Amino acid sequence: MSWFTKTFSSTIGRKLLVAITGLFLCSFLVVHLIGNLQLFSADEGVAFNAYTYFMTHNPVIRAMEIVLLLGFAFHIYEAVVITRRNQSARSVKYAVNRPEQNSNWSSRNMGLLGTVIFVFLLVHLYNFYFKLKFGEVSLDAAGNKNLYVIAVESFSHWWYVALYVISMIALAFHLIHGFQSAFQTLGLSHKKYTPAIKAFGYFFSIVVCAGFAAMPLYFFFLY
Repeated sequence: MSWFTKTFSSTIGRKLLVAITGLFLCSFLVVHLIGNLQLFSADEGVAFNAYTYFMTHNPVIRAMEIVLLLGFAFHIYEAVVITRRNQSARSVKYAVNRPEQNSNWSSRNMGLLGTVIFVFLLVHLYNFYFKLKFGEVSLDAAGNKNLYVIAVESFSHWWYVALYVISMIALAFHLIHGFQSAFQTLGLSHKKYTPAIKAFGYFFSIVVCAGFAAMPLYFFFLY
């Protein structure tokens, strides 16, 4: 077994992969949110559809899709492995150690939060990505595929809006714990800087997830 395989098959190595891929996915969330804010433009979706066209035709972005997919795959797989290992190791200890007094709720339920996010991701990809790639989508005034219409139609269904908002709440809790944990795993933990990292993690998680949740709520209640 090579040193690389041995290192990244260990618990510490797997946590490093989860931390690195998690921070990478945080950067994706920021880019995705900025692009999706075009939905609020008062132009019947022209700006949003132009953004969608750019993201699906730019060769650099297309190459990054593969990196993003690998990032998701590694993050989910390694997180599942770590969660199962932790559950096995703690099944007896938790009976006497009272975990609710030693850890916060989100850290004890990262598996549950991750599952909610994963289910949402599958529904979201089907509803937008696969329809855009393989479905029959009309064109807007600028000649681009009108993904805006699909978004408006999707956000008119209460169950999808509810799933979206619940998933963003789950993502916020997931990020609040994961952001600080990632820096700690990478060894960037210091009594002087950790409080600032923790505060920024809260700010980042709430602002990003609130931004995403605002979109379906806006179209469902106000559009």
